[in-house]
Amino acid sequence: MLLQQLYLNNEKTMSDLRIEDGKIVEIAQSIAPREGETVERFGGKLALPPFIESHVHLDACLTVGDPAFNLSGTLFEGISLWSRRKEKLTKQDVRERVLRAAQMLCRNGVQYVRTHVDVTDPKLTAMEALLELRQELRDRIEIQIVAFPQEGILSYPNGKQLMTDAVAMGADAVGAIPHFEFTREYSVESLNFAVALAEKYGRLVDVHCDEIDDEASRGLETLAARAYESGLKSRVTASHTTAMHSYNNAYVVRLMRLLTMSEINFVSNPLVNTHLQGRMDTYPKRRGVTRVKELTEAGLNVSFGHDDIRDPWYPMGTGSMRDVVFLGLHVCQMMGYEEIQNSYRFICDNAARTLCLPEGSYGLRPGNEANLVILDAKDWYDALSLNAPVLRSIRKGAVIARTTPARYETL
Repeated sequence: MLLQQLYLNNEKTMSDLRIEDGKIVEIAQSIAPREGETVERFGGKLALPPFIESHVHLDACLTVGDPAFNLSGTLFEGISLWSRRKEKLTKQDVRERVLRAAQMLCRNGVQYVRTHVDVTDPKLTAMEALLELRQELRDRIEIQIVAFPQEGILSYPNGKQLMTDAVAMGADAVGAIPHFEFTREYSVESLNFAVALAEKYGRLVDVHCDEIDDEASRGLETLAARAYESGLKSRVTASHTTAMHSYNNAYVVRLMRLLTMSEINFVSNPLVNTHLQGRMDTYPKRRGVTRVKELTEAGLNVSFGHDDIRDPWYPMGTGSMRDVVFLGLHVCQMMGYEEIQNSYRFICDNAARTLCLPEGSYGLRPGNEANLVILDAKDWYDALSLNAPVLRSIRKGAVIARTTPARYETL
């Protein structure tokens, strides 16, 4: 297969790309077709590595309104509603909803997903279902599973054992939720436990860290210190960190030294956290999104995620990573031209680092698997501005999703 006239990686000159046996074998400004070769000419469309969803809860997706809608719009009402919904989980229920969500993600160019799966469930129903689906969906989407204790590790009955069991079953990463534990002491112990468990089983770490407006929530410093001391470093991710939005600047300046030394990753979820945070405020109301601009300027790795798709915490969502980046740039006041043009990295290169994809395996270069998306735009600026559809999502050389752009007429 020969793909012609593409702007690869948001570059300003067009290139051609040849695929053989599921791999990229040649990239050049002009490649002559071979006899009998399938050729597609795109006339100057944008081609990027596939999008990466680095933080989502597939086990809870598409449950909005069941058993009720979250009327307060708070994290805590969402957890309460999910606790009730969990009581009627079955593997078939989880499978049906995850397969529908996977279709949404697939047609929006997502080929890699890190999903947090709630293990505060004595039966570990959702974990079993997601482990099966990870295998079934591997030709379309590569899934990483985080063992996530939605109701706490120390604050939930038998929480440590459930976490251990989930990791032993095959979870890729160990999670925690320090801001939801009963006490500060439990918070610290939960992080110590999570890091030790990851070390024991050779897993990654991804913590729901300080997803609260309380500036006294300081789980991030503990997580960063453990990442640094254990040597896990970039194998550790701090998700949300919305309390950082409320930290005083003097503390943040000191904290940045530790964060830089730790080399941990950050995931921001702009859609959900602008919805959930600031709910206890009158005016002014906090945006509640972590300090993406400052972290990025400090050289720390930040990626973006949906977090939730039509569930007790967030009532909307389409699986489009464009929506996540679009809102994120507005909320984080990153609207300079170069900031906009480079923002695809939040759901591409940066997210690949967050997921710890094998070095050199991700990206448009000869020798790599032919995984890419082609958008109906000449560059990322236009793709964002015009909400350009994904014309093709190609995985291992095979087209797994295709869109025909709508035609509009003004009468």
